[in-house]
Amino acid sequence: MTLTQLHYIITIAETKSMNKAAEQLYVSQPSLTSAIKELEKELGITLFYRSGKGATLTNDGAEFLLYAKQIYGQYESVMEKYGKGGSCKKKFGVSTQHYSFAVKAFVDMAKEFDMSEYEFAIRETKTAEVISDVSTMKSEIGVLYLCDFNRKAIGKLLSTAGLKFHHLIECQAYVYLWKNHPLAKEKSICFEQLGKYPCLSFEQGDNSSFYLAEEILATNEYAQVIRANDRATMLNLMIGLNGYTLCSGIISEELNGNGFVAVPYEDDEQNPNSVMEIGYITKKNILLSRMGEKYVEALKNCLGLE
Repeated sequence: MTLTQLHYIITIAETKSMNKAAEQLYVSQPSLTSAIKELEKELGITLFYRSGKGATLTNDGAEFLLYAKQIYGQYESVMEKYGKGGSCKKKFGVSTQHYSFAVKAFVDMAKEFDMSEYEFAIRETKTAEVISDVSTMKSEIGVLYLCDFNRKAIGKLLSTAGLKFHHLIECQAYVYLWKNHPLAKEKSICFEQLGKYPCLSFEQGDNSSFYLAEEILATNEYAQVIRANDRATMLNLMIGLNGYTLCSGIISEELNGNGFVAVPYEDDEQNPNSVMEIGYITKKNILLSRMGEKYVEALKNCLGLE
């Protein structure tokens, strides 16, 4: 049984004529008759009485027509919404660790489209959810980082989820704090200097591990740690408690303002620096949508790569 055959039956029932139905459907009468006979054979019932006066439904045919109209009606509804020229908005989503440049790139990408025709979503979320969102296609692109410490563990998660990591940029660790912090004017900050202030870390959920932490140098033994689960709270804690976090040093003043600074982290033998490799993840062997391509372009622009 095919949708075409259902369409044929509905049209014949409406016109009560094989000839008129064939004309309306732009098919030859022999082709139409053959299609109906094949369906009758498949179903084991007779759908129409054929005579010189036309075609009328049998009792079985009348009952079957009710189901045919329901099925074909659903098909037409789907095509009306999702087909060419349909009313369904195209969807595009990004899931990311807490990076202001990723949000800035999203803003720049969205400005290039008529947002009345699209449904956009950006999710600043936990590392595990970034991976899960892209794996399930909730988001087309995810943004996260790799380093020597987490590379093997994250790489295994990406491989298991059928995802690919695309390199964007490498950078050293920076200390991110508000502009009036006692250390804000230092040329560099060492680990010992940070001991008096709370280290702020994004909460990764009940199943969190060092490997999923989005702050570089997550394995260091910090004297004070406060966990938060959103960017606004993190910034408030930086101001209210002179807190700090470790980041890539890539910040967007356009979105975050000029109230915060990133100071290079100065390593030592006990507390070495580490390289952050920032990139984006996608499903393996897929072509990015037009929105996805524009977003990657915007990411590269924000990172000064283009």
